[in-house]
Amino acid sequence: MRVEMAGEAQRPDRVSEDYAAATPEALVLLDGSSSPAALESGCQHGTAWYARRLGVHLLTRLVDRPDRTMAQCLSDAIAETASLHGARCDLAHPNTPAAMVVAVRRHGPALQYLVLGDSLLVLDRFGAIAVIGDNQPFPAGEALRHEVHAMPPGSPERAALHMRYAVAVRAARNTGRGPWIAAALPKAADHAETGTVPLSELRSLTALTDGASRYVERFALGSWPDAVALLDDQGPAELLRRVRQVEAGDPACARWPRGRARDDATVVYARLP
Repeated sequence: MRVEMAGEAQRPDRVSEDYAAATPEALVLLDGSSSPAALESGCQHGTAWYARRLGVHLLTRLVDRPDRTMAQCLSDAIAETASLHGARCDLAHPNTPAAMVVAVRRHGPALQYLVLGDSLLVLDRFGAIAVIGDNQPFPAGEALRHEVHAMPPGSPERAALHMRYAVAVRAARNTGRGPWIAAALPKAADHAETGTVPLSELRSLTALTDGASRYVERFALGSWPDAVALLDDQGPAELLRRVRQVEAGDPACARWPRGRARDDATVVYARLP
């Protein structure tokens, strides 16, 4: 595979909570689940730390353990990362650090994939585009989320509603009443979307965090075939530049309502021979 990647934090003064890494056999993309600064997490490490450790453990498992399924590799990686926290971290806290996950690996003549959360995997099957992911909706919080988007960014009302939404999501996730996410419970991996595609049927694959998938999903700058063509012709950095350009033109989130004006954004594009 020819792999290209680009990533950018939501602000220059912040560390990105995304993480991406690749080998000739596998790649991983994680989108750390950020939360309001005032919301305690029970962890002394933080989301960026968690996403990086989980990503490293998952990539290692994918490469070293072909006998384990993709979900089993993620389960193992979650358990291994949890063991690094130490006694001072409360892993039972509902806001313990967490991340969305996209992972793929070569397995003989096939590509295996796994997606958990609202990040996306886009498969180009020689013109037939398949979009996989955004598979953990939270219907109970949709009304509240729309209320958040209706308030002006930076306003006290928006901050208060965002806190209510964040608390509601975290109270429900990984409980069976809400979305599943990679955090401290290995069984969350059982709820990931997985599959296998013959390599002979693939032209390229793209992994995107939700900050990057705005190109199609939020801003409608083009279709998924358009996005894949752009990535192939000009690379991931150009897609991110266009997303940032639109965000800069709509800082109040008036034309395109969204949770935050800018988000961490990462794209990994892999072209198969």
